[in-house]
Amino acid sequence: MLWRHLTIVVGFSLGMLLLAGRVLYLNVTQNAFLKSEGDARSLRVEPIPAHRGIVYDRNGEPLAVSTPVFSFWIDPSQTRLSDNEIQAIAEILPKVNVSDLAAKLATNSTEYALIRKYLSPDKVAALELLGISGLRFTRAYKRYYPAGETTAHVVGMTGNTGGREGIELQFEEILKGVDGSKRVLKDRLGKTIKVLEYIKKPEFGQDVTLSLDLRLQHYAYSELKSAVEQSGAESGSLVMLDVKTGKVLALVNQPSYNPNDRSKFDYAFVRNRTITDVYEPGSTVKPLAVLAALKSGRFESETRVNTSPGYLRIGKKIIPDPVNYGDISVGQVLAKSSQVGISKIALALEDDAVFNVFSQVGFGRQSGIELPGERSGKLSDHNIHIPLVRATLAYGYGLSVSPLQLAQAYLTLATGGVQRPLSILESGVEFEGARIFEQSYVDEVNQMLRVVATKKGTAPKARVAGFEIAGKTGTARMLNVSGGGYDDTRHITFFAGMAPADNPEIVVVVVVTEPRGNLAGGGSVAAPVFSRVVTRALRVLSVSPQVASL
Repeated sequence: MLWRHLTIVVGFSLGMLLLAGRVLYLNVTQNAFLKSEGDARSLRVEPIPAHRGIVYDRNGEPLAVSTPVFSFWIDPSQTRLSDNEIQAIAEILPKVNVSDLAAKLATNSTEYALIRKYLSPDKVAALELLGISGLRFTRAYKRYYPAGETTAHVVGMTGNTGGREGIELQFEEILKGVDGSKRVLKDRLGKTIKVLEYIKKPEFGQDVTLSLDLRLQHYAYSELKSAVEQSGAESGSLVMLDVKTGKVLALVNQPSYNPNDRSKFDYAFVRNRTITDVYEPGSTVKPLAVLAALKSGRFESETRVNTSPGYLRIGKKIIPDPVNYGDISVGQVLAKSSQVGISKIALALEDDAVFNVFSQVGFGRQSGIELPGERSGKLSDHNIHIPLVRATLAYGYGLSVSPLQLAQAYLTLATGGVQRPLSILESGVEFEGARIFEQSYVDEVNQMLRVVATKKGTAPKARVAGFEIAGKTGTARMLNVSGGGYDDTRHITFFAGMAPADNPEIVVVVVVTEPRGNLAGGGSVAAPVFSRVVTRALRVLSVSPQVASL
């Protein structure tokens, strides 16, 4: 029996010596390797999300903010949930289906099974109270838009990789910030035990302040939406500019979209029609054709134009008026929106006279506003020597402009001939602009435009109680989708104007496309929207009423 005892003692001693030797060997020769392997299993470098900058309106109202949220995930290789635990999780998260969650955890072969993104802090707290081991939460930020669809086309939205539309896209580099990082110690289940060090602090994104006034934006959006719905129109756009600065006070489109709710998302509604959609502007450009006539020295506001017999034949083309206006003044040509009258005026000028004025106000090129996707429209002097081309150009056919470009043109009229750059930013910098037209000529055109919003003009529905306004209607036929000329049943309606007429504070352009029913003119569809929006805007801007003279 003694030899057995000795054998066991010797064997045990040899085993201990071998083990001690192995430990010594590893600590001396493999220390770095073992340490790196241990760290690889317990130390992690995690990002510290940077807070995205806030987008404000001119009065400090937030239009886009980042709210703290969490991603909820489970490592199926480390965590096994019972049926009761899965049921408890589903009760806190109504959109999580019990059977779907069970199947996801059973079949997922990775170490990361995402359960829910954008979980609110209160939901995370409720899940943690369950006391279930293995639930993981990663902190992040979710973009929230307090004004929703009202400001969607200006502010835009973000996606997984950053800004996707509007200001969010245009100023991505300024808004996004830079993530930081930290080194943490984790247990075998992946739970953070301790933050060991902060490697790099996050650089938060910078804020952006827009020139929009959320109050005016809301009024404009509500009125435009109501008009589009009531008229059965396909779409609509509205732009409001500050005359003194050239800044955008309101910019809205219909239809719109809610960037906070992507479940009912229609990408057809995402485009910003005020800068991406271009139209033949119709009669809204007649004041610019009259300006060209005044500049030529051949016409004055009281110069007579014979429009009899109510139509004008140019080659094979007949340009008609609704009725025979007879012998009328240049001012009446604008007030009655006579196609014959403006055509005769244009044909009496140099070939490029009207084209040059259109080019000077910005048609055919981008305005340079700080929004993505702006189109330049079309303006060409090709075949300008042909009389029919010059005549139709003068009443708004043969060119295309965006609602914003049209607003920029009327801004130049409202400033008395000074062209100011447009901006959507409240930068605090005001640009003087450059004079491109003599003020006397512009003032004369604006005086004629006052008559448009009276019973003598085409847009009495554009009137604003207590104020005199100046503006112009427009109704343009749309091209046939299948080609072959214009469709007499499909129209685009416009009203572009300024208020108050004596000392303009704002310029507003309203565009409503394809209204249905008997009312299909700019004076019936777009002008009332102008009236209601301007009435509220002047009140918000504290502009004192005046006694209208017309």
